[in-house]
Amino acid sequence: MPTETRSFLITDSDNRLKDKTGKVYSVPSGWQNLPAGDASVTRKLKSLGPTWTVQEKKGRKAFSHGVWAAKEQIEQAITLVKAQRADPKHQKKLAQAKVIRQAKETVFGEDFQQAIMQFLNFDPRYQLLVEQLSKLVKEHAVPVGSGTVARSSSVTLEDKAALAVMAWMRHKTSTYDSTPVPRVKGARRELRRKIARQSERILAKYRSGADVDVDVKACPLYKALHTK
Repeated sequence: MPTETRSFLITDSDNRLKDKTGKVYSVPSGWQNLPAGDASVTRKLKSLGPTWTVQEKKGRKAFSHGVWAAKEQIEQAITLVKAQRADPKHQKKLAQAKVIRQAKETVFGEDFQQAIMQFLNFDPRYQLLVEQLSKLVKEHAVPVGSGTVARSSSVTLEDKAALAVMAWMRHKTSTYDSTPVPRVKGARRELRRKIARQSERILAKYRSGADVDVDVKACPLYKALHTK
């Protein structure tokens, strides 16, 4: 019976696992795979004894292929978590945590939208538009699990706002999503830079207070904000 917890990057077969060095291991007899999906059970399982975690890397992302462990250990983890969840005290604790979390998210959302408006810095004549745009960018970037820069802890709020606006503009006011990108190193980065320059030119008109009313309906930003 293995006594060491290990991590594997590639699934070689149903019962053989390969680590990042290429070394192959056979799954121990009596072990089963706990599929990914329930973080509480997974944490409990790992606390009970040796486990083998399997992930598959695709680009920069890693996708879980579950955790291998002794069958009895998995059953014990599931039983313990079920008992914990059934405890009224646990339910009360979860409810309190949810209220606190929602309050924090509300404050963060408000602060984030304000930072977006400061980045946009539109002329007062476009106040209604900046409020509409900042709300849409916030709703796109703020949700937990969205995977956007707004959820990053290594970027300042001001930088998050700027990056979130440019990402929204990239997807909503350009042909980025439908533009084929050559499989050449740096091609996608260069496309993003080109679109960022286009986005900055659009935003500059509204920041300067320039009279864009004449051709406003032809403006990509206007179209994005008024397309259902």
